[in-house]
Amino acid sequence: MDHLTAKVSCFARAFHTEMNRLPIFSDPWAKRLLGEEYEMIAHHMEEGICYFVPGFQGTREEGLRLIADRQLSPSVLGRSAFSEKIWTAYKENGCRQAVILASGYDTFGIRIKDMDIAVYEIDMPEMIEEKKIRVQKADLSSSSIYVPCDLSNPSWVWKLTDAGFDPNRQAFTCMLGLSYYLDRESFRRLVRDLADLLKAGSGLCFDYPISDSSPECDRNRELADGAKEEMKARYTEEEMTAFLTEAGFEIAERLDSEAMTEHYFSAYNQAEPDHRIEAPKGVSYIHAKVRKRK
Repeated sequence: MDHLTAKVSCFARAFHTEMNRLPIFSDPWAKRLLGEEYEMIAHHMEEGICYFVPGFQGTREEGLRLIADRQLSPSVLGRSAFSEKIWTAYKENGCRQAVILASGYDTFGIRIKDMDIAVYEIDMPEMIEEKKIRVQKADLSSSSIYVPCDLSNPSWVWKLTDAGFDPNRQAFTCMLGLSYYLDRESFRRLVRDLADLLKAGSGLCFDYPISDSSPECDRNRELADGAKEEMKARYTEEEMTAFLTEAGFEIAERLDSEAMTEHYFSAYNQAEPDHRIEAPKGVSYIHAKVRKRK
């Protein structure tokens, strides 16, 4: 499998970090993970400018910046910045376990330098193996404990605990960009399994597609379909609240596109008025906590 969407997400973080003094989310390790594929992805994006921005007039470099700012970066940067802020709060309150579901080319384990924090990365076995090769090839070090498994199979829970995860200690979990690719029942089961596994007060951070879409989201859906990574579901606010409540979570924070732009993009937009970025309409971001058991 080519893992195209994971590579494009990594490219979006890398390109944004390279191009800006005050990035929305800084990830200087992303480009090193991609290696020579960074330039390959950039070239393909430049070639596709007419698809992304019909009628565009300008240089290839200007076109790539426009594609990144309008199409590739907004949702990736928003959810990464959102998750990082929430994780920081958990860490400052003593949390020492983090679980990254569908970790892809996430650099969380590379960024974390605290030896007393356990980072667990869960993804398909082939994705995990490729990630490990890339980390080694880029001469990077990661503190992650890799847990290769299929999240659609409930056995991921015991594989995680076998890897050392302690259900009796608070944990921070995130699944960024994952909900799009799960059908409703698979997503419901995954959230329920998380609530059953995690200690009360543990956190979950994720983004999800809402019923009201946007041209940017529709184009991302087309790209995913072309890569044979079909997006399978959308949710209303009421549906997502019901899913989480039924599973055993309570929502601590929910951001729509306007709130995301205001809270996480405003400093960047003030510094780069000619290259403004807005969070995509059609995506919501949630921080939920496991409720106390009765």
